[in-house]
Amino acid sequence: MDYSAENNKEREYLEQDFSPIKELLKRIRNSIISGAKVSTDDLNLSGILNYDKNLTYTYITLFQEGQTQIRWGSCKDTFDESINRDIEKIKTSKTFQNFDIQNSERCRILLEFVTDQIPARLEEIKYTTFTSKRFEPGISGIKLILNKTPYIYMPTDAWVLSQMDLKSALNTLLRKTHIKNITNKISERINILKQADYECYIIKSHAFVTYKDDILPLYRGNILYEYSTEEICKMALAGADWIVKNQKDDGRFLYYYDAKEDNYKDHEHPNAPEDNLYYNDLRHCGGIVTLIRAYQLTKDKKYLEAAKKGIDFITTITQEHLVEGKTAAYAFYNKKAKLGGTGMILIAMMKYRNETGDKSYDEYIKKYSRHLLSRIYKTGEMLGYYINPKFRNGEPLIDMTDEERRLTFSFYYPGEALLGLGLVANNFKEDDELINNILEKSKIALDWIVEERPKLYADLFTALPSDAWLMQAIEEWCKNPEFRKENYINFVYNDAKTMMNKTYTKDDSPYIDYDGAYYYNYGDHFYPDGSRSEGLIGAYYLAKNLGDNEFAEQILDACRKTAKSQMILFNSDKNNYAHKNPDKSKGAIRFKATRQWIRVDSIQHVACFYFRLYFAENNISAL
Repeated sequence: MDYSAENNKEREYLEQDFSPIKELLKRIRNSIISGAKVSTDDLNLSGILNYDKNLTYTYITLFQEGQTQIRWGSCKDTFDESINRDIEKIKTSKTFQNFDIQNSERCRILLEFVTDQIPARLEEIKYTTFTSKRFEPGISGIKLILNKTPYIYMPTDAWVLSQMDLKSALNTLLRKTHIKNITNKISERINILKQADYECYIIKSHAFVTYKDDILPLYRGNILYEYSTEEICKMALAGADWIVKNQKDDGRFLYYYDAKEDNYKDHEHPNAPEDNLYYNDLRHCGGIVTLIRAYQLTKDKKYLEAAKKGIDFITTITQEHLVEGKTAAYAFYNKKAKLGGTGMILIAMMKYRNETGDKSYDEYIKKYSRHLLSRIYKTGEMLGYYINPKFRNGEPLIDMTDEERRLTFSFYYPGEALLGLGLVANNFKEDDELINNILEKSKIALDWIVEERPKLYADLFTALPSDAWLMQAIEEWCKNPEFRKENYINFVYNDAKTMMNKTYTKDDSPYIDYDGAYYYNYGDHFYPDGSRSEGLIGAYYLAKNLGDNEFAEQILDACRKTAKSQMILFNSDKNNYAHKNPDKSKGAIRFKATRQWIRVDSIQHVACFYFRLYFAENNISAL
């Protein structure tokens, strides 16, 4: 379906002169301070607001660092009555006195009003098809009427509450009703609602938030960006700076941060104790690579110093064993030795070595390489784990059975290992015997992963390609003419083509920020995905290096579009108004459009993609 007219209308709305709203928010602030009533009689709100006393619920929210927001909404006979009622109720809040209303840089005010509503039974609400009854986080809200009482979930609630699914939205509403007293289970609460006499509407809104002495129109609770090389460079460097700023004394990075709750509780490991929060060695190494990329651009040694600290941490979790009479080594963390963990530290060390000329880690590089080679099975399959506590009581996995190989197989680890080995083969000249062994065994591994893996592990492949590490590994290996094999190159090119085909355009979805983002199946909630984009930009460099310039330009253009879709993941002082600690979240890059979760790899993937894209746009040579 062509959504161009609808999207153009939305863009035109967001690009108009909002000086009347700026004046209105100024009056709202003054009213909160002085108690004077707000009047909009002299403001020209035509084209901005069409007030309907039966529809236009109007909400005002106060945000300030360290405080829980105060929000109130009303729908009175006139817009002015609704605004003044909101102000009146906000001032009755128990925490109102904690807000520094006069300081526009500390206390930010959000104004949001409903513009449309469509009746929908719960079973009619969709999430993966584009219909008028779709729930789209940050764009759609819900109005529920139960026992003649309206309950409103405004579209910006998804952003403010860090939510991105219908179940969470409904539970937010149901916690305000008597149903919350019947059961604690969300699914049971929703089933009770379905049996009740209720009305439900999908609603849409327009929203604005103050920013210092200005205002910002919001879309999905966020601000919109236009792509530029300068802007993505700033974001990537800010992400790298965030990693440096939050590095610990032992070299580890801040693994996870929830900007909504201002805590470090990982959503995948919520029960980890405060004094022993989950950490991941692979993602740690991704943080190191990010810092090295930042150094490549800036030549600022603070990034190298932090990268070295990160590398030194991995050396403290390194263990050794003998392989064919020679010492090999692997990263051992969380009682596991993962193929990808050793692969990632090899990538980080080689990139560090290439940038600095520092050869102090050469023995580690040799040992890690030997270990990775030892994990290439006779068929060429790379074995996902050397140690896994779920197998053989945590003893090394030697002479694995077919069942053990399948149960411990990783889709991503081989690509990480092969990239590390490729960097060694192409740049490490100090051990001819080792390099020859890497060349011989890596060719067997690459043949297997390109030709045999799709047959043996077909169930692991998805409609949207996801093996970006292997794409980057092949890019690296193809620098060697002996490895420029058609099947390797076709793997990268075909995945790149599929990625480009599985990307929303500005006119084939009803949401203007979907442009450039990925999907598995058309209609899916969008994926602004830096990880896959690292593979896509790797395909660009491969095509460029092979002289396939026309295809390279097609990929580069696709990279620009998907880069724009990921700009909404960046936390700036403009869009972090709902965060409890805005200074802490500023500069980081989140997972999802409305989730306020940050992890070191959510920064790494986007930032590294942006760095390489910036290098490509400016013809900067960087490994």
